[in-house]
Amino acid sequence: QVQLVESGGGLVQAGGSLRLSCAASGRTFSNYAMGWFRQAPGKEREFVAGIKRSGANTYYADSVKGRFTIPRDNAKNTVYLQMNSLKPEDTAVYYCAATSGSSWYRHVHEYDYWGQGTQVTVSS
Repeated sequence: QVQLVESGGGLVQAGGSLRLSCAASGRTFSNYAMGWFRQAPGKEREFVAGIKRSGANTYYADSVKGRFTIPRDNAKNTVYLQMNSLKPEDTAVYYCAATSGSSWYRHVHEYDYWGQGTQVTVSS
């Protein structure tokens, strides 16, 4: 089992920045590809960013490309989501997820473990 705990959400004005953290425990963190997803009210959960086990490759949804990054620190068992130039449409609950696959993944069903989510609200 892998336990994931997100933190760092909050209220920010449009154009501002936030950094989300996701701390993992229970298994060897570097054996898992990680992803960030978000879910706005009334909408399906959607892929935001993904990173392979080593951290050498990262992937982003078109809606956040150039504004968000997903670094990971395997020594600290933590993956981050750095969010810059935030927009009101980025408002959602953000979830981190882990999968033991060797590639990167953008679909909800491809992930085995999920955090509880953290709320991000961007005001206009």
